[in-house]
Parts: sequence; structure tokens; C-alpha cells
Amino acid sequence: MTSNRPYLLKAFFEWIVDCDCTPYIAVDAHHSGVEVPQEFVTDGQIVLNIAPRAVSNFEMNHQFVAFTTRFGGIPIDIMVPVAAVIGIYAHENGQGVVFELEDDPENDPPPIKGPTMVASGKRTNKPSKSKTKPSLRVVK
Repeated sequence: MTSNRPYLLKAFFEWIVDCDCTPYIAVDAHHSGVEVPQEFVTDGQIVLNIAPRAVSNFEMNHQFVAFTTRFGGIPIDIMVPVAAVIGIYAHENGQGVVFELEDDPENDPPPIKGPTMVASGKRTNKPSKSKTKPSLRVVK
């Protein structure tokens, strides 16, 4: 079977937008094919606002999420392979989903299989440095 990640990503995006919330995606910025402004990357990750009001030229398909947004008032084209998306959540309440990490065949060595998220939004193998991160929980 193919990965269910693109289907879940699209479903959670639509659900968050339908609930009048702001969808954010957490991205592994070092995954191959990711095109994001590196000066905004922290600990190898970047969080992006993908709300329809915040982006233009938005496209989400089974391979990638692409759009144009502004960083510091400057328009920037963003390209994120679906496999690089760590999770998607509503900014207002932290509800969303976190995906298991997948191997990136173009990076050597492959990433370690992912840590699980707990209700506080902190990774179990690495404490969060920011207290403003949303709270997420794994839905099984």
C-alpha cells in the first residue's frame, strides 16, 4: 500500500480550515527536496502557516506542498515534500496529527525512526526549548 500521509495531511488541512482555525505544518527542514528559508530553521525544523489567507499559489498533492508566502515582507516560494511534513495542527488549539518519521533515501545516514509525541507537544527523546509550542496528541 502507498503511504497514507498525503491523505491524512489533506484531510487534517481541510478539517482545520473548515473549523475556522489556522493550519500550521511542522517540517523537517533537512529532508531532501525541502525549499524553505534556512534562516528561520530551528533545530532542523520549521513551522509554516499554510492558512489560505497567508499563502498564494497553494498546491497540495501526494508528492508535495507548495506555495508562496512572505517572510519579513519578502515573497518566498516554499516547496515541501509530503514525506518531510512532521505534523499538521490548528494554531488556535494545537489539535492535529504528528506523523512517524520516514526514511529519506537521499540523505546518508537515514534518519532515526521518530520519537513519539506526548500531550505536551514535547518529543519524548528531546525536551522542547519553547513553552509556546502547541499541545499535540497521537491519535491511533
